[in-house]
Amino acid sequence: MAAAVGLVFALLVIFQMSSSVSALSSNYYEQTCPKLESAVTNAVKKAMMNDKTVPAALLRMQFHDCFIRGCDASVLLASKGKNKAEKDGPPNISLHAFYVIDNAKKAVEALCPGVVSCADILALAARDAVALSGGPTWDVPKGRKDGRISKASETRQLPAPTFNISQLQQSFSQRGLSLKDLVALSGGHTLGFSHCSSFQNRIHSFNATLDVDPTLNPSFGSSLRTVCPAHNKVKNAGATMDSSTTTFDNVYYKLLLQGNSLFSSDQALLSTRETKALVSKFASSQEMFEKAFVKSMIKMSSISGGQEIRLDCKVVR
Repeated sequence: MAAAVGLVFALLVIFQMSSSVSALSSNYYEQTCPKLESAVTNAVKKAMMNDKTVPAALLRMQFHDCFIRGCDASVLLASKGKNKAEKDGPPNISLHAFYVIDNAKKAVEALCPGVVSCADILALAARDAVALSGGPTWDVPKGRKDGRISKASETRQLPAPTFNISQLQQSFSQRGLSLKDLVALSGGHTLGFSHCSSFQNRIHSFNATLDVDPTLNPSFGSSLRTVCPAHNKVKNAGATMDSSTTTFDNVYYKLLLQGNSLFSSDQALLSTRETKALVSKFASSQEMFEKAFVKSMIKMSSISGGQEIRLDCKVVR
């Protein structure tokens, strides 16, 4: 009976994935909003001129949106009344650069009112964030709809930086994503910065006998402990995700193999033969990493979501 239920669930996930993909199209707005993509790109470029953290923020925003209720821009909705929205859930408190999507939406609305979803704008902005950071570009399938429901409590479903490989695999497979997708999408950690709270479990009181995770490179662990002491009081203390934090490249995988990764969930990628082989493959070839990343981003950003077009990305009317 359990096996039958599992099979039904697996088929349901596959059906949801395939139905959402079939509804999307690269030329969805070709007739109704031909200048859409340049408007979004301009908004991202302008923001990046003033803030180098924008690309990492947009890529993370897209990931956090798609993993809760599908890619429906529910992460953009503001809390209202007694309803605490996703963006105010604990894992999303550090999300930022929402203004970039708001500015892109305003520009798009001026060109073609009421036509383009916030979810599509976010997907395009995430693609531009990668491309404008020196990474690959790709045709974004479009035609997503926006959702009306956004609950902070559901952000508990997001994969945590403390997850082991079993937890990561379960989280991704529930959304129709494979182990290869997991390793490829983890490469997004090539951009950005992490606060101490996301990796303190590896550098203080790791277990009953060790203070520091023994899989960490000792000198790297020491440097992290200096920046993030046990009773850290500095609100914005933390570390960059890799040594080329504003460039989209494969350095993340190289550092991971050297024991210089931040999260337990990064280190977890070395705990199975299949995932470790993929890490090594992507560390040795930026081209293979980029090809896999693009394929996995298109797959993840095609997880089905909402039912309408919001005129304001922050508000349901």
